Amino acid sequence: MDKHEIEFTLNGKKRRLTIAANELLLNVIRDDMALTGTKYGCGIGECAACTVLVEGQAMLACMLLAVSVNGKNITTVEGLSKGNELAPIQQAFIDKGAIQCGFCTPGMVLTSHALLTENPSPTEDDIRDYLRGNHCRCTGYKAIVQAVQSCAKANKQ
Repeated sequence: MDKHEIEFTLNGKKRRLTIAANELLLNVIRDDMALTGTKYGCGIGECAACTVLVEGQAMLACMLLAVSVNGKNITTVEGLSKGNELAPIQQAFIDKGAIQCGFCTPGMVLTSHALLTENPSPTEDDIRDYLRGNHCRCTGYKAIVQAVQSCAKANKQ
């Protein structure tokens, strides 16, 4: 198997790795970087538990070859917080009770963060549409939508 050296920024830190050409970004993040917030859910791009931000865009790490992120900035759920201070969207999920089992939460949080970066004042329909690929088996999405709405309102001030 061909090996490739890649360099990328992960949660603000430069990383350099030698990886197989067919290595998935999900495996690199979880296995090589030991960041387990990025979840392995379905492995086929259906659930979005593996969502990461690539150059600020929500992307599915189970569908990305790691070589494709060479030279790019990657953010995982661990990279949103500043030390012990949670990002506003992370705190909103806690405040609104939008976390149940927690398995889908990292993907939901990162997708919501991407939405609020793109559209700081989304409507409920905007939020539901943007999160349509993120699957949660525990909630009816109401608390998740409320968390995103509360974060959007807080950003207006």
